[in-house]
Amino acid sequence: MSITIRKATEADAPFIAEALLESSRAGKKVGIFDYIFNTSDTPKLLEQLQKFCLTATKSYCHFSNFTIALSDGVIAGIICGYEPRIATHDIFARALEEVGIDESYHERIAGYLLCEPEIDNKTWVCDFMMVKPEFKSFELYKEIVGKSMLTARLKGYRKVQAMVEIGSIETEMIYKKLGFSVIDEKRSEYYEEQFDRPGIMRLQMTL
Repeated sequence: MSITIRKATEADAPFIAEALLESSRAGKKVGIFDYIFNTSDTPKLLEQLQKFCLTATKSYCHFSNFTIALSDGVIAGIICGYEPRIATHDIFARALEEVGIDESYHERIAGYLLCEPEIDNKTWVCDFMMVKPEFKSFELYKEIVGKSMLTARLKGYRKVQAMVEIGSIETEMIYKKLGFSVIDEKRSEYYEEQFDRPGIMRLQMTL
């Protein structure tokens, strides 16, 4: 298996939308985007997420933050790497406005906001990691996360963090095997009521 890594382009919007939806649901019936866009209709959500990752406003979900892994030339996996100091909550809200979502979405994700990890501006964040089932291997995860961390180092970052739902065992174990350690977690009954998971953990690795 020959693995190559490249930056995502606008043409990758369908795969990015799939990654956003699948990684946010993480095996559950609903994820945060179901609440943000106020629908659990998968085709409709994928259509909205494609538009969202192509907005003029560059939120952390913008296609330019994604890295694609190819196995023998076939798209196999994806990860998002972004700078919280640039991709702020205000930027996220502005990008949502471009696709017709106003700030009332805050009310719909109240459970998430109770468990949202605090990330400082000196940290690089990895998110929305997804590998197609037929391509899953530690080698591929290592390559794609490694590329994101290389970008972080080149930008001067010395810490990389990832946010994982408590109970997402596979994703947690992958990050730990790559050298990340759990540094804290937030739990909420309201979060569990909304998302069927106890809360969110934060993992970190020093570069």
